[in-house]
Amino acid sequence: MIKSATLDVTQIEPRLKHPTIFDHFDRLDQGEGFVILNDHDPKPLYYQLLGERGNIFTWEYLEDGPEWWRVRIFKPGTVSTGAPTVGEVAAKDIKKAEVLKKLGIDFCCGGKKTLREAAQSIGMAEQQLVEALENAPCASSASAQHNFNDWDLGFLADYIVNVHHRYIREQGPIIEQLADKVSARHGAEHTELFDLAEGVHDFMGGLYQHIEQEEKNLFPVIKSLAVGVRPQTEELQAIIRYMKSEHEHAGEELREFRLLTKDYELPENACNSYTYLYTKIQEFESDLFQHIHLENNVLFPKVTAL
Repeated sequence: MIKSATLDVTQIEPRLKHPTIFDHFDRLDQGEGFVILNDHDPKPLYYQLLGERGNIFTWEYLEDGPEWWRVRIFKPGTVSTGAPTVGEVAAKDIKKAEVLKKLGIDFCCGGKKTLREAAQSIGMAEQQLVEALENAPCASSASAQHNFNDWDLGFLADYIVNVHHRYIREQGPIIEQLADKVSARHGAEHTELFDLAEGVHDFMGGLYQHIEQEEKNLFPVIKSLAVGVRPQTEELQAIIRYMKSEHEHAGEELREFRLLTKDYELPENACNSYTYLYTKIQEFESDLFQHIHLENNVLFPKVTAL
C-alpha cells in the first residue's frame, strides 16, 4: 500500500464503494494511510469502520465540502500505553491543567498526547515539562471548587448541558452577528474577515448540531447508565468515538481561525466591534476547550470504566 494514496470514491460503483474502501484499509500496515475523495460527507463510513474494525484508525478531514470531501484514514503504529497522556494529567489535577494551558498545550482535542509528545510540540524538553507540572502553583479558590472527577455521570452530563451547551446557544449567535457586521465594515481593507465570517457560520452551525445530538442521543443513555441501566455497549462506544472526532474537527477549525487572524492581532484602525469580535471568539474558544476537556478526559472515561 502506498502511504497517503488517494482513492477517488466517486469513480466506484455505489454497491462496491464501501467494500473497496474496507479492502484498502485492511491492506494498510501500521504507520500507513490513504485519502478518500468523495462528493459528499462520508461520515456513515466512519461509523461503519468503527463498528466493524474498532478504534484502530484516525480520521482526518483534509477538505470539508461543500463540493468535495477529502478524508485521510490512517492506521497508527503501536503506541506505548504506560505513559500518562496530557488529558489524563489535566483531568486529575486542575492545577496542572492550568500549567498546560499557560504553556499552550492542548489537553482537550490533543489530550491523547504523552507528556513527551506534548513537550516536543512546544519545543520543550520532557523533563522541563514534568518539573513545571510538579511545581504547579496552588489553584485559585474559583478553579479549585469543582472536582469533576468526583461527580457522578448524570450530574456531570447535566452540568455540561446547563453550563457549556447553554453558553454555545447564547454566545454563538452574538459572535455570528458580530462577524457579519465587522466583515461588512472592514472587509474591503481586511479581506480575511470575509473568510472568518463564513468560517464562523459553518463552525457554529456544526456545533449547534453537535450539542443537539449529544442531548438527544448520548447524554440520556449516559444518565441511564448512571442508574444501572445497561445500554448497547458497542453502539454507545461508537457514538462516543464519533463525538470525539467532531471535537477534534472543532479544535482544528479554531486553530484555522487563529492562523487567519494572526492570533487575533488587531489592526490599528480596529473599531470597538472589531475588538469585541476578537475578544468574544477567544472567550468562546476557552469555554469550548474546557467543555471538550470535560467530555473527552472526564465524562467519556467514566462511561468506559463502567
